[in-house]
Order: sequence, then structure tokens, then C-alpha cells
Amino acid sequence: MSSHRLAATILFASLFSLNALAADAEVTLIIKNHRFEPAEVKVPANQRIKLVVHNQDSTPEEFESHSLNREKVIPGGAKAVIYIGPLKPGRYGFVGEFNEKTAVGAVVVD
Repeated sequence: MSSHRLAATILFASLFSLNALAADAEVTLIIKNHRFEPAEVKVPANQRIKLVVHNQDSTPEEFESHSLNREKVIPGGAKAVIYIGPLKPGRYGFVGEFNEKTAVGAVVVD
């Protein structure tokens, strides 16, 4: 193997490893019957999280969290991605603003 090919292989492997380390953890949250399922999600501390919210209801819902500083309207039958973190350990509440009595949940960070 030539030294250029070896260097390119090492560089590719290094970049692939760095990309794998940098990948965001993914958590799925479902809205169904105007409730979040699961109502509580656990995520690791100090890591960016890709929160995929799938609204299985036919009506829109707004994911809102003051403690996470996020809000996003998700149309009925649609999915949305909300990035959160990195977060310190604790509990971060969220609600479905259009159904605050039933759509209640939290992100718990360990």
C-alpha cells in the first residue's frame, strides 16, 4: 500500500470515528390522544439530544418548554425535530400548549 493511500485510509478512519462520537443521541416522543408517550424521557447529561416528536393526532399540537427554551408547532400526522442540550442533570418540563391539561411531560437528565 502506498504511503498516500495509507494516509488517506487513516484520515478517513479518523474522520469516521469523530463523526460517530459527534452524533446526537435520538429520542422519540409521540403525541397520541393529546398526551405525550412516554410522558417522561431520560437522557444523559452534557450531550446534545435530537428529540423527534411524532404527532399521531389529527390536530396540531405545540411542544412548549420554558426550561428548555423551545417551542414548536407540530401539525397533525407530522413529525418534527427539536434539538436540546447539552443539559445539566435535572428535570425539564414540557407541555402541549393546545392541550395543557393532558399533554404534560418531562425530560429527566442523569
